[in-house]
Amino acid sequence: MTALATPDASSPCDTGGDQDVRAAPRADCIADSAGGLTFDVTDPGGEGAAYLLLRRRDAASTDEDVRLPLSPAADGRLRAALPSSVELAEGRWNAYAEVGGGTPRRLAPGVNDLRSLVDRAPSGARGYIAVRIPYATKQGNLSVRSWLRAPHAETGELRIDGTSVSAQGRVYGTALTGSAFAEASLRAEPERIERYELAADGVEFSFELHCDVLAESGPGPWDLWLRPAGDSGPRIRLARLLDDVPDKKQIFTYPSVRLDTAAHGPLDAGAYYTNDNDLSVRIRETDAIED
Repeated sequence: MTALATPDASSPCDTGGDQDVRAAPRADCIADSAGGLTFDVTDPGGEGAAYLLLRRRDAASTDEDVRLPLSPAADGRLRAALPSSVELAEGRWNAYAEVGGGTPRRLAPGVNDLRSLVDRAPSGARGYIAVRIPYATKQGNLSVRSWLRAPHAETGELRIDGTSVSAQGRVYGTALTGSAFAEASLRAEPERIERYELAADGVEFSFELHCDVLAESGPGPWDLWLRPAGDSGPRIRLARLLDDVPDKKQIFTYPSVRLDTAAHGPLDAGAYYTNDNDLSVRIRETDAIED
């Protein structure tokens, strides 16, 4: 039987700082299809110039902080715009309001309008894709998940049929050549690679892998890559980024298959998305904790 992924309504597993969110200024966010964001913020209080501050979590310094001017908008709120042309490094960015040079205050999420991100299909003319998705952390703060990839291989539909995983996708920022192929590399031993023939049609591609072959190496995750120009070109991580779901690991889930291997005994195998929304295949002992 062929199985398809089933989304659920789980919240992102994220921290992002502690504060009393009941007293925090709130921000409604609107995303556009080009990768830009607009923030409408309730009055954060204080006097002086107001900014919306984005600070990358775990950054070594504040040098890459992004400050966006907050200007009066409707209903007494303040508005800031993050254009798609402003680079935002890949990672999780905490959102703050900063007034008059004072201590920044974390923002709480209001309403996120992400409709333009559903089924998003950029032209690819820029040579890269920029994705910014606002979301609420577990503590109730506002953060933005950002990806910036050039080139990019976007995963579409996955089909699971027995031990086989069939993947479809689209490439951005590069071309598929006659030498193109997909590959899986064992994360613990990156030099151990399995290659897969690629079916290409313009910028669209598809391939099929077999989990029982990967399981011959024993437990461990395998990361999936696209080689659009073969051995001589870029190596692109397969990922699913172009929608409105910031954390796919618990949302897009796929059935696993039980495998009986001669060398390693019974193992479970299946496709999954990592914490960065990259596509991998998990081979693990049947009672192992999820990686």
